[in-house]
Amino acid sequence: MSRKKDRMEDELRCRRAAFDEFYHNIYADRWQTLKEAMLEEKENITYSHNLLKPYFLDEASVLTASLLPLEENYSVLDMCAAPGGKTLVIASRLDGRGTITANDRSRQRKARLDNVLDEHLDEKLRSCVRTTCHDASRWGLYEKDAYDAVLLDAPCSSERHVMESREHMSMWSANRPKRLAIEQYSLLASAFMAVKNGGYILYSTCSINRGEDEEVIEKLFRKKAGLVEEIDVQVPFAEKRTHGSIILPDVSDGKGPMYFCLLRKTVNEQSCDSQM
Repeated sequence: MSRKKDRMEDELRCRRAAFDEFYHNIYADRWQTLKEAMLEEKENITYSHNLLKPYFLDEASVLTASLLPLEENYSVLDMCAAPGGKTLVIASRLDGRGTITANDRSRQRKARLDNVLDEHLDEKLRSCVRTTCHDASRWGLYEKDAYDAVLLDAPCSSERHVMESREHMSMWSANRPKRLAIEQYSLLASAFMAVKNGGYILYSTCSINRGEDEEVIEKLFRKKAGLVEEIDVQVPFAEKRTHGSIILPDVSDGKGPMYFCLLRKTVNEQSCDSQM
């Protein structure tokens, strides 16, 4: 048993060293201070606007969810909604004047999402939110051009969580961000199909890896050249990237990490002709 435990500890040290090297290659001398900030205990805020009771979440999440443009009678898709914090922000902002489809592919996470919504939304707001349990990467195939606005808070490396967890650190490898980036683009492409011409997509992650953030956006611009534009937004503490911005805890008093990019699906001439 002792030898097995020693092997596990050796493996964990190797994983941590590889993790450090990977992110040092991205952030260079900044990595040490960023790492220390990410290891500090995070202080969440209480969000209570139009809610039955407060919900605790990272202020960076509230700021990000507040960026999605919303108007009366908007139909909104939250593609990866659990545990539900950003869904609550959107529902409170819509205030019953639109509809939300909140999805999560995991039945267990969807059950948690339902509980969060039931506990925090009154009857009027809750009736405007339906929850589903589907593979969001295929959503655009079935509901094309259906939504005015889409929030894609994509599954990601979530490095802050990995650093806090021996279990997750023991499973980390440099290949994981690459696999996630493939999934993230698949979800983003699905969101692009699901949103209406002229509609908005808010892409976000809690990853600090550019490969999961602006490089996913860059791929969409390459694939959908002329059909998508980036909307510039100003957020306190956020650092501009080649696409979008990121809030990092070493310069934001512990907030984040949170990457976000607001996109708009442009109306092209072919689409206009087909509607005439």
